Amino acid sequence: MLMMYFIATYSFADDKAKLAPYLPLLPKGTDISILVQSVEKNPTTIIAYQNHQFMQPASVQKLITALTAQLFLGKDFRFITRMQTDGKIINRQLKGNLIIQMSGDPTFTRTQLDEMLTVLKLKGIDKINGNIIIDTSIFKGHDKASGWSWNNLTASYNTAPSAIIIDQNYFYAGILPGKKVGDKATTSVSSLYPIKLTSDVRTIAKNSQAFEDKYCELDIISLEKNHYHLTGCIKQNKDKSYFKFAVMDNLDYFSRILKSQLVTKKIQFTGKMIETKKTIQKNLVPLAINQSEPLSELLTVMLKKSNNLIADTIFRTIGAHYFKVPGTWKSASDATKAILLSKANIDLGNAVLNDGSGLSRLNLIDADKLMSVLQFIAANDETLHLIEKLPIAGVDGTLQYRRSFTSSDFKSTIYAKTGYLEGNYNLAGFIKLKENKYIAFVQFITGYSYIKDNNEPNNTAIINFEKALYKNFISR
Repeated sequence: MLMMYFIATYSFADDKAKLAPYLPLLPKGTDISILVQSVEKNPTTIIAYQNHQFMQPASVQKLITALTAQLFLGKDFRFITRMQTDGKIINRQLKGNLIIQMSGDPTFTRTQLDEMLTVLKLKGIDKINGNIIIDTSIFKGHDKASGWSWNNLTASYNTAPSAIIIDQNYFYAGILPGKKVGDKATTSVSSLYPIKLTSDVRTIAKNSQAFEDKYCELDIISLEKNHYHLTGCIKQNKDKSYFKFAVMDNLDYFSRILKSQLVTKKIQFTGKMIETKKTIQKNLVPLAINQSEPLSELLTVMLKKSNNLIADTIFRTIGAHYFKVPGTWKSASDATKAILLSKANIDLGNAVLNDGSGLSRLNLIDADKLMSVLQFIAANDETLHLIEKLPIAGVDGTLQYRRSFTSSDFKSTIYAKTGYLEGNYNLAGFIKLKENKYIAFVQFITGYSYIKDNNEPNNTAIINFEKALYKNFISR
């Protein structure tokens, strides 16, 4: 069955019939929404199946965030972190407060912080006679969006997009099983990370069938001041495992790193570190700045690697800049809808945008609305350059090794954003045809639960479904 068959025989009445050969490939109980259109001034609808039904977008939500950011913030936008003072430098002492204005830069690193402190040193500052005020007024409210899964909050992909970010606000921890069954496992964390890690993880037999072992799962509990406690079990004879965990107290984490670097730079400081959530209005003297890479480069990483931290800091920043108030999740959602309506004539209507990354399980959108975003992106590709930033099948990003598209026929043909939450497998983007023409498609699959055999992957049915369906649209 070829792509032209779909186009030639299209009618809304037989959409389910067109999908009939492919729907049985998915487990019973799975729900699906599919919309496929040609990309042109007056698009031809090729398949439209349950395209008005609201679904959880997962990470395909980043398409909306990317387009809004390009239209409003602009490709040259940069996150700027500033060091300023309300005092003066006298006799190699800063007589006044050092004010660090954080911007929610998702790429800010301790190396860049060190470089900013070097600038202070070059300006003749050996001592700070005042407090260090950390200005986090760019954002307001909870740093984690409504609908984020509580038991994933310590996962590195769930790092909170707060005003204070350094080294992506995650750390590595290692765990090594004991030599004997029943021994406590050994945990380790680099001294670079100002966190406390404790553990009561016990070692169990590799092939233990005991219920108390079978259901003894490795877990992490977050306590106060970045104290993490590992519990559960780990199998004997297993190599040392490494995990990435999200920093939970961003202010404490940043403050400890800053104090350490001040000592290294031999800048004396005996005052207090104080967070302010109110913008300091009085005239300040600039001392040092750090700029992120331009938005165009950040969006490439965000889309190809599905970076949640970049997506959510950009989302909150849109809300802050659009309404000129500290950015909240609600202001970001309202701003996104207003910007797309005014600049792209895209009406998201009653779609629910609780965040910019798609992590929230409360997000809702239908294939029709997302298709409007795709069609606008394609129609304005010469100025937006967003298609090239999408993962490319067999080439890069989250589509480089996607098993559905490992065939050489798919390589460099599909440009799409992936989206995954437990039970959801989404895909939205473009299929490149001959003569640089495209087909746009939106796939929402939810309620997915697969009983696997032996060592086959959980997404075997998804692989078979996508491979069978999308080969029909590849230009021969």
